[in-house]
Amino acid sequence: MGIVQIIAVIAILLLLVKPLGTYLYYTFSNEPNRSDRIFGGIERGIYKLGGLKKLEGMSWKKYTISFLSTNIVLVAFGYLILRLQGGLPLNPNSMGGMDQSLSFNTVISFITNTNLQHYSGETGLSYFSQMAVITMLMFTSAASGLSVAVAFVRGITGRKTLGNFFQDFVKSHTRIFLPLALLVALTLVALKVPQTLQPTLEVSTLEGQSQQIAVGPVASLESIKHLGTNGGGFFGANSSHPFENPSPLTNVIEILSMWMLPASLPYMYGLFAKNKRQGWGIFSAMMILFVLLLSLNFYAESKGNPAIHAMGIDASQGSMEGKEVRFGIAQSSLFTAVTTAATTGSVNNMHDTQTPLGQITPLALMMLNNVFGGKGVGLINMLMYAILAVFLCGLMVGRTPEFLGRKIEAREMKLIAIAILIHPLIILAPTAVSFLTDLGQGSISNPGYHGLTQVLYEYASSAANNGSGFEGLADNNTFWNMTTGLVMLLGRYISMIAMLAVAGSLLRKQPVPETAGTFRTDNGLFTGILIGTVLIIGALTFLPVIVLGPIAEHLTLR
Repeated sequence: MGIVQIIAVIAILLLLVKPLGTYLYYTFSNEPNRSDRIFGGIERGIYKLGGLKKLEGMSWKKYTISFLSTNIVLVAFGYLILRLQGGLPLNPNSMGGMDQSLSFNTVISFITNTNLQHYSGETGLSYFSQMAVITMLMFTSAASGLSVAVAFVRGITGRKTLGNFFQDFVKSHTRIFLPLALLVALTLVALKVPQTLQPTLEVSTLEGQSQQIAVGPVASLESIKHLGTNGGGFFGANSSHPFENPSPLTNVIEILSMWMLPASLPYMYGLFAKNKRQGWGIFSAMMILFVLLLSLNFYAESKGNPAIHAMGIDASQGSMEGKEVRFGIAQSSLFTAVTTAATTGSVNNMHDTQTPLGQITPLALMMLNNVFGGKGVGLINMLMYAILAVFLCGLMVGRTPEFLGRKIEAREMKLIAIAILIHPLIILAPTAVSFLTDLGQGSISNPGYHGLTQVLYEYASSAANNGSGFEGLADNNTFWNMTTGLVMLLGRYISMIAMLAVAGSLLRKQPVPETAGTFRTDNGLFTGILIGTVLIIGALTFLPVIVLGPIAEHLTLR
């Protein structure tokens, strides 16, 4: 029955890919279409209000500067609100201001679309902060990432320019995130997710005791939290909390919300490339990797803990530790795989309590960081590996590598090398530092192999802009707030800037006519080569530390 549930959700996703991908293409192709009648007037008003008289195409440098400057302004605004929230309105529970390091970590976390939380939302933030900072940054960070992805696609597919960042940024909000978030929020409210400005409720329990029950504007945050692949929970328990995710139906809605847009981007890319097979090839590579890693998690969690079996205890339900009974193994495993594949970071079960082999799935998906990915990040990274695969194949047959009719030369490969190498560096180096110094030692609650996995997961989540936590790690201190904050910044911006530079470089090149000797990138052979490239680089980079963590822990259970 669990496998049937998983297959049903994947089938629904497949039905959504083509219409959503087509809609994304028409939104960002800047060609006249029927949606202009609905959104055109609103967008023109926003452009006028922002002083944008002409929406001219930008070079990659100008696009990057526009992207970064917008993010800097949002960071400053968010930081001030968090520090001053104690004196601001909509604070019925009298929350005080955040301290400096936690405010830094939180605002960096949300502007980078990571949403790593070293605080519990119901006890650390006022309603105003939840809406004006957290929810606002969930919209803007997602729109920023999607805009950069679209610009990159325009560049490698030979459009005239990368586009205009501000136009892409506005369209991302008006035509995609705001309408979808409104629809999902209303659906969640109808399914009993709270949406209120009432203060914390005080109720009497059956034992006659008084209990505080936190409520608030939950549904509006939950909708963009998943649609924007953000992941920060209104409550500390995130989507395992019954107010955030009350039923199996809301669980499926949240899974599809965080999965459907990243899964549709490869189809959009195929339309930009004027070759749908290109898009389906990228999508197939992502889906094959996803299913392989999902299967590992589902198998490991269904089999349960070997140590429990050895004690003669019935574990036929699988490893239910840290999981909600209303979801079970299947929906917990699917949620785990989707939230780390789509770099959302929302959790409906505690990853820290999964079996050691099951923990490999979320870790591997964040380490690869190209299986669907967040808003545009997964597509950019998979296309980066596609260019690398073409380059390697060209070297092996003695031809100048070409991708979509443009030569791949030293400049592009140097930039791609930077983007590929920075990811493992900012995961493995801080992990080593945290063990080599005593700065982070007091925060690691589990000694041995599991403690290594805890720390590794924290930095992998930060570098992949995922945000899910292993929990069990006492991370709200200056060391973890600052180091993860820096990792989130580097993980977000270095690769994005490098890939925008690649797009700008390819855009300037004259197209090369296709010949009989041109290496095709729209067939099953190339999909297989792409998967192999991703797995080989991922294995060479991260397999040793996976062996030292989850695999070593698994071997101790036998």
